[in-house]
Amino acid sequence: MSHAESALITSPNRPTGKRVQLMATCLCDAFYDDVAKATVEVLEHLGCTVEFPEGQTCCGQPAFNGGDWASSRRVVRHTVKVFSGDLPVIVPSGSCAAMIFHGAPLEFEKEPDAAEVTALGNRTWELADFIVNGLGVKKWPGRYAAKIAFHRSCHSRGTCSGPASLTLLSSIAGLEVVPFGEGEQCCGFGGTFSVSFPNVSSGMGHLKLDHIRAIQPDVLVSGDMSCMMHLGGLAEKEGKPIKTQHVVQILRDALKNA
Repeated sequence: MSHAESALITSPNRPTGKRVQLMATCLCDAFYDDVAKATVEVLEHLGCTVEFPEGQTCCGQPAFNGGDWASSRRVVRHTVKVFSGDLPVIVPSGSCAAMIFHGAPLEFEKEPDAAEVTALGNRTWELADFIVNGLGVKKWPGRYAAKIAFHRSCHSRGTCSGPASLTLLSSIAGLEVVPFGEGEQCCGFGGTFSVSFPNVSSGMGHLKLDHIRAIQPDVLVSGDMSCMMHLGGLAEKEGKPIKTQHVVQILRDALKNA
């Protein structure tokens, strides 16, 4: 059993109300503002009232992955303060969600405020997981005519995020999810890994792109923007760009054809 699976199994009663807090993540803020907008549109379509705490910054994962847990804890403590209360916290990123419900409790195991960090993790959901397993939505309305390759990020393995995303995507009229070779392999980004080992990282990314291109998808889809940025950037540098979209952008765009 993975650590992420353990985190979910020990938190079976995560809140599922329709008043939620949105954790938009650093990548939404810096590069993917449309993912944040699409998240709000999709949640509101489902009848949710979305609150956006203005003081939010980062989940603390970069420092956590880099081994600087002291710095990461400072960021996490700020996040706990900003996302106070008991509402579900929705994150359009499997990586950042896993940091909150698994990584953060791990680095706070011996800290006096561990219970507060664990409490935040217990009410944090990755977006697709919340839609399918929190709200019980198994079929998505509308239409999206495309053949897609779905990339499951490493940080979402062992969680419900990948299966939930595929449940929603596979239910959309006109959309075909096509498997590709070595689909479970890492894209090579790995957060700080891509900075520390750029040659290895890019090599892994190019291998991933070779497998994806072999099925000639119209769109490469993922629930993690970091993977999209890495693979999309490598493809563009090769002079062979590939269209990338977040799962929630597909859901939002499908609604336009409902």
